Amino acid sequence: MQARTMRHRRTAAIGAGLGIAALALSACGTSGGGAQATGPAEELGDTEGGSVSILAWPGYVEDGTNDPAVDWVTPFEEATGCSVTSQTYGTSDEAFNLMGDGGFDVVAASGDLTLRLIASDAVQQLNTDLLDSYDAIFPFLKEQEWNSVDGDVYGIPHGYGANLLAYNTDVFPEAPTSWSVVFDDAAANSGAITAYDSPIYIADAAVYLMTHEPDLGIENPYSLDEEQLAAAVALLDEQRQHIGEYWSDYLLELQGLEAGSIVAGTTWQVIINSLAEGTPVAATLPEEGATGWSDSWMISSATEQTPCAYAWLDWIASPEGNAMATEYFGEAPNNPDACDLTQDPGHCEAYHAGDEEYASQIYYWTTPIAECLDGRTDVECTDYADWTEAWQQIQG
Repeated sequence: MQARTMRHRRTAAIGAGLGIAALALSACGTSGGGAQATGPAEELGDTEGGSVSILAWPGYVEDGTNDPAVDWVTPFEEATGCSVTSQTYGTSDEAFNLMGDGGFDVVAASGDLTLRLIASDAVQQLNTDLLDSYDAIFPFLKEQEWNSVDGDVYGIPHGYGANLLAYNTDVFPEAPTSWSVVFDDAAANSGAITAYDSPIYIADAAVYLMTHEPDLGIENPYSLDEEQLAAAVALLDEQRQHIGEYWSDYLLELQGLEAGSIVAGTTWQVIINSLAEGTPVAATLPEEGATGWSDSWMISSATEQTPCAYAWLDWIASPEGNAMATEYFGEAPNNPDACDLTQDPGHCEAYHAGDEEYASQIYYWTTPIAECLDGRTDVECTDYADWTEAWQQIQG
């Protein structure tokens, strides 16, 4: 139930945060309100008597206040001598502005925020040699386009997950192998299809088109030129007539799946795990792959608490800290050893933790920018402002 609560709080936040027109970060050359980033720390001082101020999604920094049984802050404070203060945010845009205002040493950021923080020099390059827990993190999460630039690491992976295809097993006795059930074949269940209500859902259509319209040349679903975006929008325009309900509050989807009014659509593993016993619904990752998320911990370029900031990143990536944080929130951990420490022994299996083949099929949320993320230089790609406008048109 705790995971359900945290994911519920974040659902609307993600939708709003990704939908901001403020992706004035149309290229990674944007400068912002952060201090000029310096090189990574070379050594760390004593943490005793220090402090760390953390900006994060709800559920990422729990000290027992919300639930006395859920506390990974106190063990950190006792082990390091660092005192912790934290503030939650509701959207990635809000977090970006708060980091620009200063006052935070560490931030937990989703893929739609990380590049903006790096581009605006709000966060610093990390020296992973100073993080004992870094080596054990799943390799497929490290040095990726949403947490690193040109091989320089700016973010430490936290947890991750995929946007799956939910299906009613009475309607689909065998698991669908393709997203076609919500796109080209959606008419067969018109009015009982659901989709995630956010401009980032355009990437889901792009993932589908990568397989079914290869002549479009889509290599990265977050890197779409005008023609590719138009194709994705056309697919979503056609889908709209078959949508029973778009969801941003996952509890609404949960209710629809349990009631049987929804028979297919985008979902999260935590939703499937939360269904009432006996609900004829399952989830699968179709052959085209899926979009998903991997959040990152980052350190402010203006921090004066470098030892405690590094200590927090090391703790939250450790087996103990990561097990508590990701199980509470409802996602796969970043550290394989965390799987031995979760309260639910089946947690990692349920969330496919460490399954590299599974993870390789996930296209993790990344901010669309005008500078094509797929490496093309002969064309300008569409940015998130373009996606937001397109989504509004799809919604009518």
